[in-house]
Amino acid sequence: MVKETTYYDILGVKPNCTTDELKKAYRKLALKYHPDKNPNEGERFKQISQAYEVLSNPDKRRIYDQGGEQALKEGGGGSGFSSPMDLFDMFFGGGFSGGRRRGRERKGKDVIHQLSVTLEELYRGAVRKLALQKNVICEKCEGRGGKKLFKRSGNDLILRLNIELVEALCGFQKVIRTLDDRDIVVTVMPGEVIKHGEVKCVLNEELVEALCGFQKVIRTLDDRDIVVTVMPGEVIKHGEVKCVLNEGMPMYKNPFEKGQLIIQFLVNFPNTIPPEVIPALENCLPPRPRIEIPEMAEECQLIELDPEQENRRRRAHHAAYEEDDDHPGMNRVQCATG
Repeated sequence: MVKETTYYDILGVKPNCTTDELKKAYRKLALKYHPDKNPNEGERFKQISQAYEVLSNPDKRRIYDQGGEQALKEGGGGSGFSSPMDLFDMFFGGGFSGGRRRGRERKGKDVIHQLSVTLEELYRGAVRKLALQKNVICEKCEGRGGKKLFKRSGNDLILRLNIELVEALCGFQKVIRTLDDRDIVVTVMPGEVIKHGEVKCVLNEELVEALCGFQKVIRTLDDRDIVVTVMPGEVIKHGEVKCVLNEGMPMYKNPFEKGQLIIQFLVNFPNTIPPEVIPALENCLPPRPRIEIPEMAEECQLIELDPEQENRRRRAHHAAYEEDDDHPGMNRVQCATG
């Protein structure tokens, strides 16, 4: 004969129930009244967890059966868990979504901060400080978003002043955004971001340089001057890409080794050429290919293309086409008049 049956009643089992019956009852009730599913049943969930904690332990159950809760409080057995959530997680093995979510929250969420750096800093390396912000609980509303003030304030004037103060501090959001006391020091290693060791350089050259050779001076990111040479007879095409070994970005985690300096050549073509120099220019260049023009071919004129105007024309055409689809048959049939 047990002294009291409160814990058994909470779980909905009989005092002579088996361990398996206890587990089945706890599983059903814990899932039903878990705070994630029933936020207003926190006290019920706590009672269910406490009852199962006692009755699932043979020694505690024996003491409870003989002397009730009072016997447990007098030293018959203390709680082995810090909270009902710990018991729940242990019972379900962290398989419940709420248990997994709480585990992540204890660990803390990742915070991503954007850090702007120059290409020179990526080349040389840099040390930067980040002033971080954090959310702290509003002291005035104690993290309740103003609910406490509505309950405790009996005077309308005090209530209004308190509401205005909380709204000014946290806007009823329960937390205040403030600067962290700590400065995070971020070290950017040379070549850390551009791991392939490349940095691209664009060189503009005149047509005579592309055809007849040239020398160019390039200022590196570590303030050195290097010279690149294209020998006469070596023609550089517009948009062509070449590289210089060991003059690119430092290799990641190996700053003494550098990658390739990639150079793209853009040729500046003249807009016009004086007619009197064309014969001499033709003598220096490979001959034109011979073209035979058919007798019935029609001669056309080349004009400059304005990309913006062409885009506007295309949009107007598509708009008119869609309008015709919305009103089939309209503007397509003409009526004869007598």
